[in-house]
Amino acid sequence: MASEPAHAQHSNVLPMRDRTTDDLTRVPPNDVDAEQAVVGALMLAPHVIAKVSALMDPADHYRPAHETIHRTILDLHGQGQPVDPITLGHYLEQVGDLNRVGGKAYLHTLVQAVPSAANAEYYAEIVHGLARRRRSIEAGTRIVQAGMAPDATDEDLREALALGAETLPGVWAEPIPLNHQPKLPVFPTHVLPSWLREFVEAVAEETQTPPDLAGTLALAVLATAAGGRVIVQLRGRWREPTNLFVVVALPPGNRKSAVFATMTAPLRAAEKLLVSHAAGRIAEAEVTAKMAREAADKAAAQAAKAEGAERDGLTAEAIALAQAADSLEVPASPRLLADDSTPEVVTTLMSEQGGRLSVMSAEGGIFDIIAGRYSGTPNMEVFLKGHAGDWLRVDRRTRTESIESPALTMGLAVQPDVLEDIGKNRGFDGRGLLARFLYALPESLVGYRKPSPDPVPEHVAERYEHTVTTLTLALAEWTDPAILHLTPDADRTLAAYDQHLEPHLRARGGRLGHITKWASKLVGATARIAGLLHLGQHPETGYTKPISGETMNAAIELGDYFATHALTVFDLMGADAALARARTLLTVLEENGWESVTRRDLFAKLSRSEFPTVADLEPAVALLEEHGYLRSETPPRTGRRGRPPAPRYLIHPQVREAGA
Repeated sequence: MASEPAHAQHSNVLPMRDRTTDDLTRVPPNDVDAEQAVVGALMLAPHVIAKVSALMDPADHYRPAHETIHRTILDLHGQGQPVDPITLGHYLEQVGDLNRVGGKAYLHTLVQAVPSAANAEYYAEIVHGLARRRRSIEAGTRIVQAGMAPDATDEDLREALALGAETLPGVWAEPIPLNHQPKLPVFPTHVLPSWLREFVEAVAEETQTPPDLAGTLALAVLATAAGGRVIVQLRGRWREPTNLFVVVALPPGNRKSAVFATMTAPLRAAEKLLVSHAAGRIAEAEVTAKMAREAADKAAAQAAKAEGAERDGLTAEAIALAQAADSLEVPASPRLLADDSTPEVVTTLMSEQGGRLSVMSAEGGIFDIIAGRYSGTPNMEVFLKGHAGDWLRVDRRTRTESIESPALTMGLAVQPDVLEDIGKNRGFDGRGLLARFLYALPESLVGYRKPSPDPVPEHVAERYEHTVTTLTLALAEWTDPAILHLTPDADRTLAAYDQHLEPHLRARGGRLGHITKWASKLVGATARIAGLLHLGQHPETGYTKPISGETMNAAIELGDYFATHALTVFDLMGADAALARARTLLTVLEENGWESVTRRDLFAKLSRSEFPTVADLEPAVALLEEHGYLRSETPPRTGRRGRPPAPRYLIHPQVREAGA
């Protein structure tokens, strides 16, 4: 096992209990090797955290350093943060506990010395068993001391008995609610280009809304300007377009519409300018096409009246004129934005606009439309392919619409109930539509808003409007997309982020394992964000410069922000099966009012549609144990042969009282 921190170097890593070196018989029962194995395994294999938490509490450690490390691991894991020695050491250093636990070297030593992370539960049972013995000794010693004191009163004895009982392992702590969520991070506005950061923060102040609302919509605004016109070149054939799907959810009364209108105003202004500039060209094309069609019709009429060789010549001339008329196209009026449009309308608009369009809405009606509000049949093909940039072809009765490289952006501001509702639509999740959105779930400021906030400074508003309009107009005329490359530093940074994320995607134990469809797209989404931030930093010359490592780091910070919010949003939508089953299991425990129950009897009370096998029961039990609603106890063997006895679960008194 790992060697303990050297006394001279880590003199503060000492047991909490008094220990005399000249009388080893007075040392309370403990096993430092087992404690080191437990905390080392938690860092080495975070997927065992729930199993270990079901068997022991951090307070079971004899050495306070191990208790501190264990508690910190649980805190970081509960916040969705990694718990390897580097991140753990960084956090402990920030809170001032690093030297007290033995320093960074000791953390690495703990991981390296774990015999097998698969045995973490066995190590935890050893630590917990010894902790029970110590508590029993402490309780008994207290009672004996009170009984032996010649001046002890009956009240003193009763108090000693009560205090002793509190140390025994039958006392329950207050359970942690299953719906408890860690506090979500606030949108990191500091990563935005200065002109955009100033405006986002000023809008948040003026409207008294969380910066997440304006910040998330700001990314959709940039994506509207650049989508379909700029591509980020990654490794080999891997390219990412710069269109995004984003959705921010806030309850009613949070002024979503006001912020939405403010953030999208320059896009509407740019669209009007594009329409104005194209008006003359469209009128000329319409007249030309009309004249060509009239000439073809006239030639056809003359050919119909002619005879013999003259008829053949006029017919050939009429055919040539008709073909020329058909080849003339009248360009559609420029369009950047659409609202809650049907999939058919979105497809037509994208076809007319060269594949580029942005669906921006301050409501969630678009999800109802996709689900088939009007047609009765879900239609999400254009949204799926529009996000990925995959070739799209739609055959209709009167025409065929083909889009070579669609680039659809979506920026939505909805109520949290909308996310709950779409989570119930298995078609959305099954086809991968929900996996394409970046989610923000900020905390509402209603009830805490200032009555007279500072307005947006005029120069800040003007700079925002000018930059967005300029960028949109500059890219609007591009037919072949600009290719943004990465600097070597940016490439290494993104590759390291990709490598860092990969273990978190594992179905078993991965922090993002239950939202793999979404998380597997996070690196690509981060690259898209990096391209947008780069264009925001260089709105006029961005296509001539590579994306820097600093910009990539800023995009990664936003990627981590969206990942943390996505975990909560997908839980809200019921993506975490273990959490949903734990809630069902808790209801069954409340209804039956058991003091304890065997696994067999508990399983018999559960629905087979939700718990097909006993294996499906275990993650839910582990979650309830982690939150303090029950404890698992394995009865001792009665003989050496045969199957080991099934676990028995002890139920928290509050659970029994809830069903009474």
